[in-house]
Amino acid sequence: MAAHAPTASRRRWGSTVAGLLVLAVMLFPLYWMLNTALQPDSGLLQVAPVPAGLDLSGFSEALGDQGGHLLTSLVVSFGAVAICLAVSAPAAYGLARFGLRGSRTIVFGTLITQMVPGIVIANALYSSYVDLGLVNSYFGLMLADASLGIPFAIVLMRSFMVSIPGEVVEAAEIDGAGPVRVFLRVVLPMSRNALITSGLFAFLFAWSDFMFALTLNTTDDVKPITLGIYQYIGAHVGDWGSVMAASVLSAVPAAILLVLAQKYIAAGITGGSVK
Repeated sequence: MAAHAPTASRRRWGSTVAGLLVLAVMLFPLYWMLNTALQPDSGLLQVAPVPAGLDLSGFSEALGDQGGHLLTSLVVSFGAVAICLAVSAPAAYGLARFGLRGSRTIVFGTLITQMVPGIVIANALYSSYVDLGLVNSYFGLMLADASLGIPFAIVLMRSFMVSIPGEVVEAAEIDGAGPVRVFLRVVLPMSRNALITSGLFAFLFAWSDFMFALTLNTTDDVKPITLGIYQYIGAHVGDWGSVMAASVLSAVPAAILLVLAQKYIAAGITGGSVK
């Protein structure tokens, strides 16, 4: 037994060191982005490994130029989350509880839709958006971005709702609750983790969207941060400090949401795997 203890300890240390190395490699681009943003007067090839001071002029310039685009991305992303959950939650509940014929085929088809390249969907949507008057509109971009998260949300929430005990639903029905009330008052509160996880991924899909923003907007009326940074690089190709500062600012909202919702994400993803 004593001989096994040092071996187990060395394995734990080895796993810890390997994990730290992988984490360092993954986080290095983020560090270099922040490092470059704090050295706005340095050229891209003259950036020091560690900033000598905290020069925030790049952030102030980026915030002045891209602040409106950040706000646009927030509005569009949260709108896409609302649409995504409003569509996917009832769909997932129907597939999970009503015993619909061909429900597995529907779920499989839902997964297949995520394999279609975004440029194909964007080009197909553009002609429809022109006819519907949704080009260059917040609502139109919200709808398009919501479509990125709906398939994932349906699959995730269905797997979670399937694991909800049928006795709970039957008890609510015996107490006189109708199908809509059971869904709103019983199923949705019990599916909180799956809802938060689905909403977070829908937000991330919408926040990082570039293809729909580029294709479905022909003016500057609705310009999310991804499109703003794309055009910002062209206008400030020599000022990489401001470009990197804008990139750092664009990563902050997503990072905050990930930190706040991490425990719900773990529970939401694994919740449907255990019945």
